[in-house]
Amino acid sequence: MFLIQRQAPSDTSSLSYLYGCGGKGKAIAVDVHQEDIDWFLEQAKIKDVEINYVIDTHIHADHVSGGRELAEKYGGVYMLHESSQPNFKFEGLKDEQLLISGNVTTKVLYTPGHTMDSICLLVSDTRRANEPWFLISGHTLFVGSAGRPDLKGQEEKMAELLYNSLINKILTLPGHVEIYPGAQAGSVCGAGLSAKPSSTISFEKRFNTSLKDTREDFIKNILENIPPKPVGMPNVIKQNIQ
Repeated sequence: MFLIQRQAPSDTSSLSYLYGCGGKGKAIAVDVHQEDIDWFLEQAKIKDVEINYVIDTHIHADHVSGGRELAEKYGGVYMLHESSQPNFKFEGLKDEQLLISGNVTTKVLYTPGHTMDSICLLVSDTRRANEPWFLISGHTLFVGSAGRPDLKGQEEKMAELLYNSLINKILTLPGHVEIYPGAQAGSVCGAGLSAKPSSTISFEKRFNTSLKDTREDFIKNILENIPPKPVGMPNVIKQNIQ
């Protein structure tokens, strides 16, 4: 199994991923940026794998997605959560759906809060164990922080959904599970993000202060510390849904 974390050239705080089974030549690309399409194609060639699935963890507001274009160029399947509502066809992912890529299994976790269509991807290498190895947490959970809930209004409702996703889904995972988020320090998709691009469930449980709050305090604190919205956000969203 391999995992490559990619910092976007235009925004080094934004992270995307290519992972999969090198032995059987299957791979998944996650949160691809438009300017990174050629990089993903090059990496697939180097690893000698086919990119079978291209997934966006939600409709992004901070960068233009290259996911659909990569899938079209490579012949893979472009996927979003089934609740997404772009103006084009895609394959909808369901909560707890399994994707098989050789010896690598990916379980979809529906985690609304940052947006209504947010998902995380729980990944196992079945050659080693059936237990999950790592979580690609999108913009739901960051190292040291949590996602912002205000991008499309209904801030209090979304903050409560985010709390439920974090406490009832993500933090119930085994402590050894590694966390690979969709952004790090410098991103406006959350407040107080660490510059470290990975963590574990156990470490975040112990040291991520936003995960220690009660429901009421979580909602209050996250709404009081929302960063400025991404530059050009309406145009970015428009490009990602048309």
